[in-house]
Amino acid sequence: MSENSAGGAHGVAALFSGGRLTAIPRKAARREQLLVHLTETLFERDREYGEREVNETLCTVHEDCSALRRYLVIAGLLSRNRDGSCYKRVH
Repeated sequence: MSENSAGGAHGVAALFSGGRLTAIPRKAARREQLLVHLTETLFERDREYGEREVNETLCTVHEDCSALRRYLVIAGLLSRNRDGSCYKRVH
């Protein structure tokens, strides 16, 4: 992600207020920007996370952690094992 995509009126920073996500964007491209930002800032590479830990981490930015988790998996940014107990950052 370029530096410009994180800041400014059209960047990801505009989606936050007081460190909290104000809303999950409905537009796919905007949501993708947000998801990449969350992946890069909240999850370490080469580390496995339990579902509870993923939820707790996502809840630090938005109350609907299950929607964010689902979007991250669908976007291919987090991988999930078959039983859903383990998640890992893809990129």
